[in-house]
Amino acid sequence: MKDFQKKYMQLAIDRARKGVALNQTPFGACIVKEDEIISCAHNLVWSGVDITAHAEIQAIRQACQRLGGIDLSGCDIYSTCEPCPMCFSACHWAKIKKIYYGANIADAQEAGFNELAISNELMKDRGDSPVEVVGGCLREECRSLFKEWAQKGHRNVY
Repeated sequence: MKDFQKKYMQLAIDRARKGVALNQTPFGACIVKEDEIISCAHNLVWSGVDITAHAEIQAIRQACQRLGGIDLSGCDIYSTCEPCPMCFSACHWAKIKKIYYGANIADAQEAGFNELAISNELMKDRGDSPVEVVGGCLREECRSLFKEWAQKGHRNVY
């Protein structure tokens, strides 16, 4: 992973920590276009009482508002965890160029989340999606978010 990519993944990690401090779950995402940060968000499922308010969805919503449209061509998303099928689909529909993620679906399942065991690579292949997928980015740092979250005692999973 290149230094500038580590910087963006670190922003997603920092945003996830902010969410944990606000009693949310340990997920963060950052969208970048041409070395410009477009949006950063954390999960808002519990505070918004919205099961779809995953970090990636929040970041996509913010990016669409900021850029004034639903086409995020040329944007990359950095996510602390491998996107679920809903979030992968949103990235595909928004025409995001590349997904970088840290922890994988099995890591989220191990932390207690009710994840569907469908990898982004499988969704990409089966759906013939042009979205590029790069996994394992700062994986241990992203996995540590689950431990930090669990130590706070907020074990609200979905």
